[in-house]
Amino acid sequence: MSSKSKHVRDKWRSKAWYLIVAPPYFGNVELGSVPAAEQEQLIGRVAEATLYDITGDFSHQYLKMYFQVNQMDGKTARTVFKGHEYSRDYLRSLVRRRTTKVDGLFNLTTKDGYKLRVAVSALTLSRIKTSQEHTVRQIMTKIIKAKAAALTLDQFVQEMVLGKIASDIYNEAKLVAPLRHVGIRKSKLVGQPKEFTPAAPLAAPEPEEEVEAEA
Repeated sequence: MSSKSKHVRDKWRSKAWYLIVAPPYFGNVELGSVPAAEQEQLIGRVAEATLYDITGDFSHQYLKMYFQVNQMDGKTARTVFKGHEYSRDYLRSLVRRRTTKVDGLFNLTTKDGYKLRVAVSALTLSRIKTSQEHTVRQIMTKIIKAKAAALTLDQFVQEMVLGKIASDIYNEAKLVAPLRHVGIRKSKLVGQPKEFTPAAPLAAPEPEEEVEAEA
């Protein structure tokens, strides 16, 4: 046996397998197992899943979820929500000709001090006036900021990815313009409370290419 083959085998033999789980507010669902020579090497690592992997609902396949390891508990790597985004194909499928896409980008702070950057999109059934766009964006701003101020991170994240916040925006904004879809297409955790000291800095998910409505 060559020394190279022996070295590779010994390298893997020295590693242990650790189970990565979603946060408690996502039921501690198992996200997969990863090898590491030391526990500390997993702190800061990002696990990706779909919302379908967590809920078992096939209609949630389009939503990509990101979780970052922030704590080790024996052989279990516990995580914090790090962000989410629509899949590229799903985002493209929403765009239609002769319609308007109203976007809003918001920096929010939850009731318990977590900071999020959230992108909301509303797509209409037909082209609308600039004044209508402005009113729809005002409704987005009012609702999402009120939600962030009233909810903790776990509550806000659940309402965000499961569609409750988008539904609230839709129900009010549809009185202003005919809407086909409202959704929070992307989010990113950008800050944590001062009393919480993360073991590793938060890193952002890869940016999704913007998709603009066709003329």
